[in-house]
Amino acid sequence: MKAKQTVIRMIEGTKIGRQFIQEQRFRALFSTALGLSVNLLYAFYHGALGVVNQSLWFVAMCAYYIILSSMRFSAVLCGWKRKSVVPEDTEYFVAKLCGGLLALLSFILAVVVSISLSQNVAVKHGEIVMITIATYTFYKITIAIIRAIKQRKNTAPLLTVIRTIGYAEVAASLLTLQRSMLVSFGPMDDTSMDIMNGLTGISVCLFILLLGIFTISRSSKERKKADGTV
Repeated sequence: MKAKQTVIRMIEGTKIGRQFIQEQRFRALFSTALGLSVNLLYAFYHGALGVVNQSLWFVAMCAYYIILSSMRFSAVLCGWKRKSVVPEDTEYFVAKLCGGLLALLSFILAVVVSISLSQNVAVKHGEIVMITIATYTFYKITIAIIRAIKQRKNTAPLLTVIRTIGYAEVAASLLTLQRSMLVSFGPMDDTSMDIMNGLTGISVCLFILLLGIFTISRSSKERKKADGTV
């Protein structure tokens, strides 16, 4: 306990550390910035492979990560600029923007699923790698659930958007995990796997599309309430 308290005091001794421990908003923006960095790396990676291999699947995956990066960049930029502009106006705008991007993301993901099924694109991994990927995916699910519970009373538009982006990414990760697990371990025939992956893909795309529509609708209603027009 003493060691833990010592570490906490050391972290609180810096401005950034103090903000990280004390401010929920700062922690959300910090994790979003980290996610943005990872998304950009994946976008560059898939884009480069798409050009080199002339693969439409890699290009579609690049577009998927670019959209994720755009949403996270908008959220981080909004958080950093909150002191120089009217916070609520900016946050509502970012919410609507991300809602539209989520809708676009669902269509891009539908293209990815379609190409994956038609060209039988699925990455086969060894047991250890597959367990690692599954563990990381369920870690993301756990984090998303914890944030939803802890921040359920915080209805700030920006934090809501950040959580929603996380939900969309987790849903897409589950789809990827299923495809890899079926091809790595599944005793199913190709037709059965295609049916299962197709149904899951449709469900995930619809889920993300509904997230986008809900985000736009909710931000519009909250904006009207804030302006006193409802």
